Amino acid sequence: MSSKEKETDKLISQTTTTIDEAALFERATAIIENRKFRAGAYANREVTLMNWEIGQYVGSVLLGGERPEYGKKILATLSQNLMEKYGSNFEYTKLTRMIKFAELFPDMDIVATLSQNLSWSHFQELLPLKSSEARMYYANDVSVRRLGVRDLRKQIARKAFERQEISNTQLNIGASFIWQST
Repeated sequence: MSSKEKETDKLISQTTTTIDEAALFERATAIIENRKFRAGAYANREVTLMNWEIGQYVGSVLLGGERPEYGKKILATLSQNLMEKYGSNFEYTKLTRMIKFAELFPDMDIVATLSQNLSWSHFQELLPLKSSEARMYYANDVSVRRLGVRDLRKQIARKAFERQEISNTQLNIGASFIWQST
């Protein structure tokens, strides 16, 4: 046995007697959980971008709904074909949601940026909102504060955007009053 091999054996035997197995397990678990989370986040981002692309493409082919009856038939047929090949994620109502998504979030760059922190489920919660300002307010809030879908629902239910708008209006009126009175 060479002196280098003896030194390596000595290091191994020294470290094996002092290894904290619980700490080793915890660290390995942390690595696994981190990678699983990142893989899930990546997959979710890709699903969101796929849904946007499908919605944008199908919506543009159907001419933005200018031929509603014909478009509905084409969309129904497309939905059936996609469901046969890929499953229930491509039901008619889900395809219409994808089209609406692309209409309400027309800029792919914005969607790509937001999808790093927002899941498809987040976007689905934003679609019913009436104004683009409200959608962007909540999307940015989720992104900055890393809110889950439940927290987003709570924010929408308590009308956080509307409260913020009222607060900003009151501040602007107060500032304007102070400025004019001086």
